[in-house]
Amino acid sequence: MNKRLFTSESVTEGHPDKVCDKISDSVLDAILAQDKMARVACETCCNTGFVMVMGEITTTAVVDIPAIVRKAVCDIGYTSSEIGFDGNTCAIMTSIDKQSPDIAMGVDNSMENKAGGDAYDLNGAGDQGMMFGYATDETESLMPMPIYLAHKLTAKLTEVRKNGTLAYLRPDGKAQVTVEYVDDIPTRIQAVVLSTQHNPNIAMEQLRKDVKKYIIDQVIPANMVDENTKYFINPTGRFVIGGPQGDSGLTGRKIIVDSYGGYCPHGGGAFSGKDPTKVDRSACYMARHICKNIVASGIAKKCQLDVAYSIGVAKPVSMQVNTFGTSKYTNEQITQIIDKVFDLRPSALIDYLQLRNPIYANSSNYGHFGRDGFSWEMTNKAEEIKKLAKELFD
Repeated sequence: MNKRLFTSESVTEGHPDKVCDKISDSVLDAILAQDKMARVACETCCNTGFVMVMGEITTTAVVDIPAIVRKAVCDIGYTSSEIGFDGNTCAIMTSIDKQSPDIAMGVDNSMENKAGGDAYDLNGAGDQGMMFGYATDETESLMPMPIYLAHKLTAKLTEVRKNGTLAYLRPDGKAQVTVEYVDDIPTRIQAVVLSTQHNPNIAMEQLRKDVKKYIIDQVIPANMVDENTKYFINPTGRFVIGGPQGDSGLTGRKIIVDSYGGYCPHGGGAFSGKDPTKVDRSACYMARHICKNIVASGIAKKCQLDVAYSIGVAKPVSMQVNTFGTSKYTNEQITQIIDKVFDLRPSALIDYLQLRNPIYANSSNYGHFGRDGFSWEMTNKAEEIKKLAKELFD
């Protein structure tokens, strides 16, 4: 019997880094609503009473960035200086340039297109890099259990704050879940850590009791806890100062929270604020979609996909599959199936997943993967994959 522990964390939308992710994706959505072909690389930073939006944006759209910032911050819940940040009155600075023509040249006219390719060969990748996708059958969303539960905790934390169940909570917070695996199967919860910002008047004993009852007990499966499960609720004893007042925030600083909680490798590229020509974002979405369909088809219990691109080149320069010994098919055979079912050229995957729509602000919190409502979470190719595997290799 082989035992191991694995831990993942999540943060709420009021975390300063997530405030910035939400703003960057809100700016992206506003631009895509007017100009689907826009090139957007929007970064945000924030600190006490201050938000700065910067980046390289080429578009025909006309948007009111300060108004977008204020709405995003207020929607999160920062509406008063009493809680440390107010979207209605905070200072806002913008610094926007156009996309570099050297980058645009490779995106607009790929190496393959110059050689006479088809329509999907027109556009090259917006940058070099490696992107990872992952799926596992250990949860209903086909996500690793530690990050799946951590996201559910932070989402529930925000829910009970916004619906008034625990009205004394404030927007900043984070959760961490440690899962014990036995022979690679999630078996029990070793530890739950949850820290939430709160107003100064609530007694810590009451807060810990409420958080356990209304959040943790509603999320963590009862059959996975025992007398040895440990709970750490606001372990420092006080969390009044939070959000941008408590720490500076920056877009793209929560890439492990955004993906798989550290359960698989990460190429290093962030998602938020980037239009889909940036394969940092779109190819990661496609890689997740492919892995999820592989697992949903039943031909593997786990699947990891590593794809690499070169700037200005449409086709990936490499692709590697790993099913960790959970499939009767070899990794090379599954690679052949992927080649037949999916097109990983940037323009092709953008069209297939319909990524030129204003869908991104909703993705900026509680994980980009494992949530309903996004095209990359569809399992529409599972049956085709299952059938093709039998035809080719059985």
